[in-house]
Amino acid sequence: MHDCARKLGRAVVACLLCFGFWQMGQGAYIPAKAWLAQELMQRAWIRSAAGETRVAPWPWADTWPVARLTARSGRVNLVVLAGGSGRTLAFGPGHLSASVLPGEIGNTVIAGHRDTHFRFLKDIEQGELLTLESTNGQKHTYKIVATDIVDSRTDSLLLDTHAPTLSLVTCYPFDAREAGGPFRFVVTATKLP
Repeated sequence: MHDCARKLGRAVVACLLCFGFWQMGQGAYIPAKAWLAQELMQRAWIRSAAGETRVAPWPWADTWPVARLTARSGRVNLVVLAGGSGRTLAFGPGHLSASVLPGEIGNTVIAGHRDTHFRFLKDIEQGELLTLESTNGQKHTYKIVATDIVDSRTDSLLLDTHAPTLSLVTCYPFDAREAGGPFRFVVTATKLP
């Protein structure tokens, strides 16, 4: 009887360990996928900067690098993909096709997930500089002029601005237990001459 209880105890411990490792794997999956995607996108960026067009980061991708976003004095360095679909945003920030390309007159809108690529926006401050580099090598520096919390059900972004503007958009609040609520955190920056 004593031996049977010991075996049962070992089986329970083994099951608990397996469950614990499975839970840790589930928690690490999204950040690991985001990191790996950025590595593959960095390689696609290099090819794009060398003159290739619409370079897919992996064979089945329906998106490609359109810019590189640098923030927090270079500590944040992200490849921005074409499009704003959920599939694109799972791998990196996405440039919304209804908005202008970096440096053009109008609003360049880039969306990203609050818990991966755009997590750094939680601590962003007015006056900080952001750099967007186009695939042709042009660098555009923007200064943050505002941060706002908006309701996506009633508010919208102005696309037709009179000067080159950059809007970074992510879900809000940053520590929400469930994704996809109606509120958005919007960082607005204007292009420096």
